[in-house]
Amino acid sequence: MSSSLSVYLLDVTATRALVGSRDGELLAVIRDSFGDQLAHADSEFAHSIQNGAPTAFEALTAVVHGGPFSDDKNHAFQYGYAYKRVCDLTGSFLDNSCFTPHRGSWLSDVDEGLTALGITAVSVADFDYGTLPEPLPWTDTPSCGEWTHEQCVRALEQFEATKRAVDASGQAPPLEPEIVEAVMQCLGWLRHAAARPGFGVIGFRS
Repeated sequence: MSSSLSVYLLDVTATRALVGSRDGELLAVIRDSFGDQLAHADSEFAHSIQNGAPTAFEALTAVVHGGPFSDDKNHAFQYGYAYKRVCDLTGSFLDNSCFTPHRGSWLSDVDEGLTALGITAVSVADFDYGTLPEPLPWTDTPSCGEWTHEQCVRALEQFEATKRAVDASGQAPPLEPEIVEAVMQCLGWLRHAAARPGFGVIGFRS
């Protein structure tokens, strides 16, 4: 079974602050902007909704109001997708072509490529093992992770240090072409974030 990675450029702190903000205007904009998507999601998860899970818009309302949330852990995925829609509305979608679809250990494989280039400040596997902002309940799918602005800046500094060392020695780490392509895509995300104070990356694996 394959997975997808959706990655957004946004102000991480400001985005997290939308959870529990009780921003009625935000809810209205999301409802208007994603009406068809919300209806499609309700159709896709009709069985879960019939068994007590919130509808897509009910989950959005709970996220923006900071609750209440269903006590059934099988319903938690709806709040994860609701937070993803908040990021989709307020952030800029970044190129994810190297990560959608992906299978197996691909995120860890790319992390090994990042590490080989001296980049340890960020990890794409963080998008697989991270958590949603509190007080949203934990869910396996979609998983959510984030790279802060400071992490993005540090990661670029690490890459530039490695690049200088490679230029001096003439010896580059041996990486498979597809790993190089994915690492370059990650570097693109980092550069976008580093160029805007306070901005970072939030990613969802589903």
